[in-house]
Amino acid sequence: MARYSSQLSAVTLALLMLVAAAVPRVFAAEDGRKLAAVFSQQVAHHLNVPREEQARYAELLASTLADAGIPELPSEYVVLVDRNPLVQAAMIFWKPDDDGPFQFIGATAVSTGLPGRYEHFETPLGVYDHVLDNPDFRSEGTLNEFGIRGYGAQGRRVFDFGWVTAPKGWGNHALSQLRLQLHATDPDVLEARLGTAQSKGCIRTNASFNTFLDRYGILDGHYDEAIARGETFWVLSSTREKTPWSGRYLVIVDTERKLRPAWAARR
Repeated sequence: MARYSSQLSAVTLALLMLVAAAVPRVFAAEDGRKLAAVFSQQVAHHLNVPREEQARYAELLASTLADAGIPELPSEYVVLVDRNPLVQAAMIFWKPDDDGPFQFIGATAVSTGLPGRYEHFETPLGVYDHVLDNPDFRSEGTLNEFGIRGYGAQGRRVFDFGWVTAPKGWGNHALSQLRLQLHATDPDVLEARLGTAQSKGCIRTNASFNTFLDRYGILDGHYDEAIARGETFWVLSSTREKTPWSGRYLVIVDTERKLRPAWAARR
């Protein structure tokens, strides 16, 4: 009887260990997608991207990362931008910790580079790592000579990806250097133009999307690693709600569409 009880206990223990090993994966998959509901509540003017389009962008994201030499990612968030003039959208995806596809979190309209004038670049394609060598900063909310707050209202975070190579939108259109940033824009004048190409090469967003990236650490993977080593950063929000899936990458693509999809912002 004692031997039978011992065997039963061993079997029970093994089963419990299997269940315990599976539970975090289930919860991780569920929790990572929970930001989708938060996104729809907190981000103004979010885009209702159909499921088939979500899947298409998820595949494009995976292939673009693979082409950049990043075939596998840990479980984290990624920001994808389609610079196509008929789309002009930023999307957040979440990578589960298994071999499953990227999961769509939400999308909103942006403005990327509008070539044709001096110092206006074409927003470059590719994968950009949000490294600490290019520290973020916050907008002062000051007006330029045209009465525009180029980085948005005071306190908005400017996500800085450093100097990158991009085609000039004027002159000989040769490759040159652009300071690539993702930032909020003037809420009174320029937010209404999101969904069309408008910028000098950076990626302009609305204030609520900027706040969402900032609050949930969507692009703060390297910052969180440094915090774990004991470093501190003044630029991080005091209302920050860290998740286990802080990401690192901004991925810029162009779907080369000839027609504006029904779900894209119309101007």
